[in-house]
Amino acid sequence: MLSNISRKLYFLAVLSSFSLSLFSIPGFSQDQTQRPALLFMESWQQSESALGKPMSSHASDNDYYLAGQSAVTNNDLELDLYGYRSGDITVYEHEGRIDLWTGLAGSPVAVTLKSRRNYMDLRGLARMRAIVRTNNLHALHPVIKLADGVLAIGSQSIETGGAFLSVEVAFENQDWFVLDPEEVAVGGAVMNPDLSRVDEVGFANLSAGGGHGFAGWSNISTLEIYANSTSR
Repeated sequence: MLSNISRKLYFLAVLSSFSLSLFSIPGFSQDQTQRPALLFMESWQQSESALGKPMSSHASDNDYYLAGQSAVTNNDLELDLYGYRSGDITVYEHEGRIDLWTGLAGSPVAVTLKSRRNYMDLRGLARMRAIVRTNNLHALHPVIKLADGVLAIGSQSIETGGAFLSVEVAFENQDWFVLDPEEVAVGGAVMNPDLSRVDEVGFANLSAGGGHGFAGWSNISTLEIYANSTSR
């Protein structure tokens, strides 16, 4: 009979042998135990050239900073807006940070960023981190645009109950569905998406904005992508 100590030593030996054997499996490497470095960050800005009046009936008589390329601070990044009323997304300042606010957007919308030089490899330990806020049953979902042009929305649902919170998104642990770029409506499943070459990444809100005050809306503040990249 093995003593308790002998059993423990035997178990540790088996576990150690199994762990070492993983590194002989094709495609498995020690690099996958380390998170990729920061690929890019966007913190947004308000531009006087973007002042205008949204079409929303919830808008006041004041001019608003409208979301567009002028809101992007990183010269390597391009902003894409999806949804037929995405032009009513505005740029606000809250808690000393700039964010994109969907409260006046009269349709579901999606906001994505892309690097002008590189595709993103969102496999493994790649992550999107962002400071976001949602209110009154509104939720944010991660969005990606694949290299083949398919826009897809993830199953992860983010709600913050009206508070700005830091959230993190992994990409291989969720289901993906086709997202119509005009209607921002969810279609069929995307089976085995190629996450090794992703063109754009961001968030979608599947509900129209409810206006100012205690209504339904979402904010997307500082956004960071930790991933490896491949040249376009």
